Amino acid sequence: MTIASFPGALPLPDDLAEAWHRVTPQRHLLGSSTLYFETTGSTNDVAAHVAASGACEGLVVVAASQTNGRGRRGRRWFSPPGAGLYVSVVMMPSRAAHAPDRATSLLTITAGVALAEGVERATGLGADIKWPNDLLVGRRKLAGILAEGVSAPGHPSLQAVVLGYGINVQGASYPPELADRVTALETELGRPVDRGVLFAETLAALDRRYRDLVGGAYDAILDAWRRRAPGSRQARVNWDAPSGLRHGTTVDIDASGALIVQTEQGLEHLTAGEVRWD
Repeated sequence: MTIASFPGALPLPDDLAEAWHRVTPQRHLLGSSTLYFETTGSTNDVAAHVAASGACEGLVVVAASQTNGRGRRGRRWFSPPGAGLYVSVVMMPSRAAHAPDRATSLLTITAGVALAEGVERATGLGADIKWPNDLLVGRRKLAGILAEGVSAPGHPSLQAVVLGYGINVQGASYPPELADRVTALETELGRPVDRGVLFAETLAALDRRYRDLVGGAYDAILDAWRRRAPGSRQARVNWDAPSGLRHGTTVDIDASGALIVQTEQGLEHLTAGEVRWD
């Protein structure tokens, strides 16, 4: 199956296509092909299906709505029509020139920086990054990121990663369990947001930061992340460990993007799991 013949795929709508064309000079590694859907189950699943058929670095999948959108740990990502921007990109950080394993581990951190930069460029709204994969305004979630690995057939050592993100654009009738924990761009700004500009600027920012990543500019990425992540320093957190509930105070992130937490027993480096801010 070719990308162009993927079932249900449509041409980019005019507003997205025009904004996408305007950022062409800023795009080098991403956007080699695009797939657009009015509705799909999950943009990550579409991108993973294409990547598993033969890695297609730079493929962009975008949808107006998802019926099975998800975040970390299998949580559902509420994706009603017209309420958000839902995008997935096929990336190959394992081809980084220096320390490819480190590049892969830093992909979500890199995407957080890029997404915050793209949102600010498109709308003027500054958002904080919450480790490891959320954008916040105040204590409310504006956007989330999900990275999932896909093995390229015939190349077991060459790992593609599907990097998906969802941004809440319009306020919606969120489920009760989400209503007091999420926000949207138009809610925060009090005005409409140009979805095409948001689409183009977030991807252009992701392209820039992805080039930094595969080029080995890890310290620049980490420094940019720290500037936008106040919760990574001196914040009280708790999490579930095999030994039970743990508590500590954030210190920083390390060179691989793990969250460093000071506990009564010493420093711990958290690489996964559910961390809750007190």
